[in-house]
Amino acid sequence: MTVLYLSETSSSQALVQRLADFPSLPEALDYAAMGRTGMNFYDRRCQLTAVLGYRELKVRAMGAAKRLLTLGLTKGDRVALIADTTPSFVEFFFACQYAGLVAVPLPVPAGLGQHQSYVEKLRGLLASCSPMAVLGEEEWLPYAREALGDTRLKFIGTDDQLEALEVGNPTFAAVHPDDIAYLQYTSGSTRFPRGVIVTQRSVMANLRGISLDGIRLRPGDRCISWLPFYHDMGLVGFVLTPMATQLSVDYLRTQDFAMRPKQWLNLLSRNKGTVSVAPPFGFDLCVRRCSAAEVESLDLSNWRVAGVGAEPITITTLDRFAEHFAPAGFKAGAFMPCYGLAENTLAVSFARPDDGAQVDRIDRDILETQGRAVSATEQSNAVSTFVNCGQPLPGHELEIVDEAGNVLTEREIGRIMISGPSLMSGYFEDPESIESLRATRRLDTGDLGYVFDGNLYVTGRKKDLIIIRGRNIWPQDIELIVESEPEIRPGDAIVFITDKEIEPSVVIQVQYRNQDEEKRARLTHTLFARIHSEFGISPTIDLVPPHSIPRTSSGKPARAEARKRFMSLRAAEPEGFAAAGIA
Repeated sequence: MTVLYLSETSSSQALVQRLADFPSLPEALDYAAMGRTGMNFYDRRCQLTAVLGYRELKVRAMGAAKRLLTLGLTKGDRVALIADTTPSFVEFFFACQYAGLVAVPLPVPAGLGQHQSYVEKLRGLLASCSPMAVLGEEEWLPYAREALGDTRLKFIGTDDQLEALEVGNPTFAAVHPDDIAYLQYTSGSTRFPRGVIVTQRSVMANLRGISLDGIRLRPGDRCISWLPFYHDMGLVGFVLTPMATQLSVDYLRTQDFAMRPKQWLNLLSRNKGTVSVAPPFGFDLCVRRCSAAEVESLDLSNWRVAGVGAEPITITTLDRFAEHFAPAGFKAGAFMPCYGLAENTLAVSFARPDDGAQVDRIDRDILETQGRAVSATEQSNAVSTFVNCGQPLPGHELEIVDEAGNVLTEREIGRIMISGPSLMSGYFEDPESIESLRATRRLDTGDLGYVFDGNLYVTGRKKDLIIIRGRNIWPQDIELIVESEPEIRPGDAIVFITDKEIEPSVVIQVQYRNQDEEKRARLTHTLFARIHSEFGISPTIDLVPPHSIPRTSSGKPARAEARKRFMSLRAAEPEGFAAAGIA
């Protein structure tokens, strides 16, 4: 089995790199198939298990496309793909592109013991997209059959089962820029996931922006990823972007990274990876799981773009990673903070290459009372720090507006509005969203932020903002203080509010492993005192077991789900909360 590295048509003639300048995904793969690059899949021991060159991918995808059309599927039909990190998912996805079908990537379970919750999630997603077929690994198909119940489709099966079917000689319909390429279901941080309509035009515009103006890919780049294929950062960033730029890419399954995060770094080291992206929790996990001795065995000197996004970025997490892995040759300047969302295919803005993570330190009192991001001084009582997420991609626009829709000036906090060629057509089966976007071509992202010197600084989700006595308090500011306690790890705290007639009641859930009652009481008292002193609020402190804090598929804190669970438990056992360590 040969690892795919070079982009060559022969031993003497290189395939000229093109940075996603194609009208559609099938045409991008047609070009990549002329070279000798492709995808390499690794197991949890970092052993190569499968190689899928773009040339072979094209052949296999076209064969699968013919079989799907022979089954009676027609252009525009949806095909649900259970998106495990396997060659078969990629083949299915591109089969849909060639056949004019709409691919719908669906998640795999997040962990053991989630049978019923996973089936319920699949049931909702399948009902939403109404597929004509479901394809995936045999491991996951029983869940899909259970979720479908009595619903009958044209086909449910694996790649081998599809390949065993008769193949006719159907005609592929022409692919147009406004054809739907796939539906990208959102991570569901604020509501049940909705299917983002991504057209050939919008995905190619985003791939072009990412590769040419964002990451600025080069012929010698090598991509490494553990991100799930059902998430926009994994799919667009590390399945479609490498293919559309004829680069090779190495994959670890997300589950294997979670168990052994060092394997991500091992792949970067061994294969001289240059481009890899992760949410902040991925970098933090590596720091916690890699000893100094293990760091010495790595060579991360080739890693030139360490993208970071998908959740709020804290500079302390990045600083810790840079310091911890400096002996392995990692350069802090490799960090490239970015901002994006599925509704814009993926990317909206990127920080400049080689600048690393740049921060803006602002006066928190002014931020909370006046909604302005004024630079902190020595006289500032408290400071909030926000990371520079860069400027929007060329041809894309970003505005900060107030509640009335008026455009705000620099350093004024408001709603982030975006527009441009990467924007979705709307949400699937949601005529109101489709009509609204057709009329305005602008989207309210639901995020808050400000612009300074042309660069975007994201301050948080509008729905998460805590408004108390005229002050706007960001939950991540509270979480940062909680996680500064020596006993609390980054990501082990989540802040949300519960409804109250006079003002919101703030709840802080903290994952805490120590069962000693005296230590738990001491920590609860310390956290209450610090938060009350810093913000003037009296929070409820809830110490919960490890792995209790819910997150979306992209790693964002799922505050609505955390609140739902908390309220449900409080309603069921109101008298049990004092013993649980709530103040």
